[in-house]
Amino acid sequence: MIPTLRPRRWVCPSCLGASPVSSLPVGGQRRRWLGYSTLAPTSKMRPVTHAKGGSKHDDDDLLRGIFDSPRVWDQFKTRAAGAANTGLFRNAFLTRPEGFLSFARVSVDRARAIVDKVLAASTPDEYRSIVRDLDRLSDILCRVLDMTDFVRVTHPAHQTQQKANEAWQMVFEYMNQLNTMTGLHTQLCKAMGDPEITASWSNEEKAVAEVLKLDFVKSGVNLPQSDRDRFVALSSEISMVASNFVQDMAPDQTVIVRPSSLLVGMDPVEARLLTQRGKVHMPTMGSRPARALRTVRDASTRMLIYNATRTASAASVARLERLMNLRAKLASLSGFESYAHFTLRDRMMAKTPESVTRFLGALAKTNGPRVDDEMAALLAVKKITQPDATTLEPWDRDFYAESIRRSLMVFQRPDDSLSAYFSLGSVMQGLSRLFSRLYGISFRPTETSPGETWHSDVRRLDVFSETDGHVAVLYCDLFYRPDKSPNPAHFTLRCSREILEGELAEVDAQTREAEVMPQFSSREEAANDGMAFSTQTGTVKQLPTIALICDFPQTASASNRPALLSFFQVETLFHEMGHAIHSILARTSFQNVSGTRCATDLAELPSTLMEYFSTDPSVLALFARHHETGSALPYDLVAEKLRLSKRFEASDTEHQIILAMLDQELHSSKAKDHLFDSTAVFHEVQRTYGRMAPDPPGTRWQGFFGHLSGYGSTYYSYLFDRMLARRVWDVVFASGEKGGALNFTNGERLKESLLKWGGSRDPWICMAELLRDDRLADGGEEAMALVGSWGSSGRSSR
Repeated sequence: MIPTLRPRRWVCPSCLGASPVSSLPVGGQRRRWLGYSTLAPTSKMRPVTHAKGGSKHDDDDLLRGIFDSPRVWDQFKTRAAGAANTGLFRNAFLTRPEGFLSFARVSVDRARAIVDKVLAASTPDEYRSIVRDLDRLSDILCRVLDMTDFVRVTHPAHQTQQKANEAWQMVFEYMNQLNTMTGLHTQLCKAMGDPEITASWSNEEKAVAEVLKLDFVKSGVNLPQSDRDRFVALSSEISMVASNFVQDMAPDQTVIVRPSSLLVGMDPVEARLLTQRGKVHMPTMGSRPARALRTVRDASTRMLIYNATRTASAASVARLERLMNLRAKLASLSGFESYAHFTLRDRMMAKTPESVTRFLGALAKTNGPRVDDEMAALLAVKKITQPDATTLEPWDRDFYAESIRRSLMVFQRPDDSLSAYFSLGSVMQGLSRLFSRLYGISFRPTETSPGETWHSDVRRLDVFSETDGHVAVLYCDLFYRPDKSPNPAHFTLRCSREILEGELAEVDAQTREAEVMPQFSSREEAANDGMAFSTQTGTVKQLPTIALICDFPQTASASNRPALLSFFQVETLFHEMGHAIHSILARTSFQNVSGTRCATDLAELPSTLMEYFSTDPSVLALFARHHETGSALPYDLVAEKLRLSKRFEASDTEHQIILAMLDQELHSSKAKDHLFDSTAVFHEVQRTYGRMAPDPPGTRWQGFFGHLSGYGSTYYSYLFDRMLARRVWDVVFASGEKGGALNFTNGERLKESLLKWGGSRDPWICMAELLRDDRLADGGEEAMALVGSWGSSGRSSR
């Protein structure tokens, strides 16, 4: 199976704000994995100004206005009233729900023609074009799958969702037919095996060929027919079991009942809601038990809550172990030692489980002394009320950590205070100014045509480059709606790709001959289904089309007041824009390697890096001002927020190391054994890699590890990218000192060394060039260990 032919929706787990507790890090709290560099005292007090950076950086008040002022937005969005329906995303097929089916049928017909061409290739010229043909095949199918996958989970109209789902199923079924074709793989291998053919390919073309070949191998296309049938059956069963594992996840004990007198410290309003006849009925799933662990004074009650929230039902654990065993069988059938070996070989920097273990081991070693210091501080606080205490129990950590954080607070209710300086429009304006300074690109509000967006709240921003003109389309659906997913997400609706002259002529002929085809004004428009394209560089390129989804509060239209974001929401928006900027800048000629279609364990680097920018004083100076008075942001408020978030960062990192190692161990060759005991594996990992007290015997937290479903054996990626992002912040952007965060030379370095390549270049070479560290160039276990040795906090050692 060709993974690039799969439906793609880039949603990073760290962005899943409303995920169930089962899929969250230890403790059930959503954590943003920030690795802020240590700020010198003078940096913390740096004044915030709003000076412009020259004429090319002038304020775009309209950009701010359409997000901040309901009145301005109402006036702006009516400019195109009365125009013809151009279709959803300006895709001319999608002017009505049934158009999804027409779009799917036309796309499948186009795909069949390409498949026939590839299978019939026999001359050198025909073999030279095979990689481009297969990439185009992938693009044709992904145009439907990516778009319909987004629509069927996001569009508010049920009929549109239904037709989008039917179109998705139609193309997906055709894709399954391709999965049984050995001929495509055979033809690709013939082309790759001919030195005269490969000598004519560009480096990007060669990279795509390698990606496609690995995809075929991992899909089992090269297996004998009986094994291939078994591969398909196993894949289907794995999908079903994984879905059931997440959906049916449950604790062993759903409710804890305790006398209300033992819940002292809990929010009294919440306690009253849970109290019946003098007893509190505490659910063991959700956010309430997590809050109780931070506030309830009675240790025995905290112990019961902790153990209950850390013990999955036997059925949940059984489903997990069944999933691990099935994955092990699939890997073995494909010729791999374990599922981790099977997964890490493709589009990963780590390549092997051994490399992941080296990275996590080095990080644990570096991080360990800081964990010891944090635990010592917690024990010292415990000793204030229990002088004889010699140990810190697992259910003590959150309670005493909360006590220390409160003691560090200087400002009362810092979130409320900060929000006044972060209207949504000003943050969007600030992002445009930041990207202008770093990359020479900016956002321009664009009127949408009737039918172009899925909701009247959606704003369209066209992204313009000072050198390349129009480079991307960004749809922003940022406000809360009751029927909308609360999960912040970045969707690539269409990737960048170069469209050749032959394709233009071919599509033009199809448009004129087929009655079901919409009418287009040019063959370039026809080749792009009516969506945005560019000819600025002398070639026709389909522009990346991106959707950003958030759930920020929206004020009533009558008040004309802006939506104000919490500091965490500002970080979230910067994070998602990090994904978007990767898609925008990596405008490759092949869609298989465009934008975020890079190594999976590199994909979070740009978004995590953007979180550093969201806390930098010079970046905040571009936009952060009081929404009523216009006064500059007092950076002390931000400094306190960072100080509180970092106080127990090493402990949080240890939690993540343990989860990442658990992920590796559960997907190791051990899972081949039908007597595989995931509970024993979990407790062994805790004892081996943790310095904090492990979970008590009898607990089974692994049954809540929802990320195992979608990110099996790759969970380490978020820690890995956190280390890389911090290193880039320190080395390339000088931790923001002396204007490093706004320096165009630094932005160009990041773009030219890393971002513009997407997945078309070895990521280790990209990182070695970016950081100017030749030790990274060859990758492998030593490079992975080096990244782990950089640690998780403070300025990186040179």
